[in-house]
Amino acid sequence: MGGSGFSTDRVKERLFTCGVLLPEQPPESDGPLSELKALVEAAEAEVVGDGFTQTRSRQHPATLFGKGKVEEIGDEAKRLEADGIVVDNDLTPAQGRNLEKAWGTRVIDRSELILDIFSRRAQTQQARLQVELAQNIYLMPRLRRMWTHLERMEGAVGTRGPGETQLETDKRLLNKRITDLKRELSVIERRKQREVSARGSEFVVGLVGYTNAGKSTLLNRLTGSAEFAADMPFATLDTRTRRWILPDRRTVLLSDTVGFLQRLPHHLVASFHATLEETLHADLILHVVDASNPDAHHQMNAVDEVLGDVSGHLASDIIVLNKVDRVGDRLGLALLDGELRDRGIEVVHVSAHSGEGVDELTELVRRRLDDRSGLVDVTAPPGDGRTVAVVRGAGAVLEEEVSEDGTVRMRVRMSPGALGLMRRKAGPNAAFAAADEAAGAWLGLTQESGTD
Repeated sequence: MGGSGFSTDRVKERLFTCGVLLPEQPPESDGPLSELKALVEAAEAEVVGDGFTQTRSRQHPATLFGKGKVEEIGDEAKRLEADGIVVDNDLTPAQGRNLEKAWGTRVIDRSELILDIFSRRAQTQQARLQVELAQNIYLMPRLRRMWTHLERMEGAVGTRGPGETQLETDKRLLNKRITDLKRELSVIERRKQREVSARGSEFVVGLVGYTNAGKSTLLNRLTGSAEFAADMPFATLDTRTRRWILPDRRTVLLSDTVGFLQRLPHHLVASFHATLEETLHADLILHVVDASNPDAHHQMNAVDEVLGDVSGHLASDIIVLNKVDRVGDRLGLALLDGELRDRGIEVVHVSAHSGEGVDELTELVRRRLDDRSGLVDVTAPPGDGRTVAVVRGAGAVLEEEVSEDGTVRMRVRMSPGALGLMRRKAGPNAAFAAADEAAGAWLGLTQESGTD
């Protein structure tokens, strides 16, 4: 049977882009509005036209743009039959109302666009609640824009009192919803804190970076996972933690979370504060950078700003220059590398896609784990297979011998947390001793220490 010709595909919204370039904004190597256009596409909409920008020393308080540019943008959007106009700036409620009135179409600012993308990508209950909270906080001062239809009937019988009453009712309902969301999130966050505390004996590595830097692809490469990874902004919103088995068989936890962005909405950062903290409180932070992006330096600064705002971290532990297989400007990469090393930052070049440099990154992480570990001598009596299995899973076995009577002696490198876990799970007759004084001080063991 032939098709009916009816398509169920949703028609993409056609959006025109524009923005004011202010002195504090870093330039975009791909041209003004390039990041905004990528965000529009991530929101599953279509960009129409080349977009308009205006360079100003400060925003126009009423309309963001100057009067002439407002008219020019409105005319171009009508000519292109755009369904709406996206502004690459955060608008005040008054600016939003004035621009919608001037352009006669829906106006979306940068924060609203980002929130829309987040709402599409949120998968877990926590992420959905966090996005809704951020959306409601954003919406609160803008409720009046939803009631502009009343202004067109100003003075008409029955419109003044009821309109104001409904607006106040909406405000009360929104305030109540914000309070309820915060309460629900608090419950989830306390539960997650307990989960994090329960794995406190394990070494945790956190991945941070600008959106689309390749964190999820790197997580998949290192852990053998198959997490969703895509060449688009904000492919990941939820914190994902996977086990990473190092070549010496020690296991660390690798945690990936939402990517950052220049001018990320403050209320969005606040809503995701707990999610970000879960990663930022890791034992080691890897800052993943898209080395192939000409704006890599500005993107790194944007990440550092969020790190400072959320947790007080001023810098990451290791900079991972990713996507080196795509780098065309090798001189630029060398200059960036040199600048970072001059600041005393450890740097590694990798390609999460091809695997280049992954062994070097693994070795760096192994050395950092060694710095927080000590040598422990373990003695397991004959037949104590449980202790042997626990030790092999908890640390890196450097030496192992079995005596004639079946007693197993192992020298193991492990962290204090792993030692605590091992002592709890080992057999009752296993014995543990520090290999030297330094290890004894670090691990809280003496040569006579046992399982007590």
